[in-house]
Amino acid sequence: MKHTFLLCVNNKSYEAALELRKLYEKIPDKQAEQHNQVRIIDESGEDYLYPASFFSPVRLPAETRSRIELTRAA
Repeated sequence: MKHTFLLCVNNKSYEAALELRKLYEKIPDKQAEQHNQVRIIDESGEDYLYPASFFSPVRLPAETRSRIELTRAA
């Protein structure tokens, strides 16, 4: 499964759950996307829906992506 990462660019009303300028993993959710939302693993360690406009997509180099995935598996 391809992992997608998003950068938080707005956390209004979700300050405890989302950190500005932090990278978050996006969980695939077609139904959420139809409603302009994204499913994110937030600061609680659980996945929740947030407005898609709160995030900006980022492209990570393959080496960085691999290191993140290795860290998650540990």
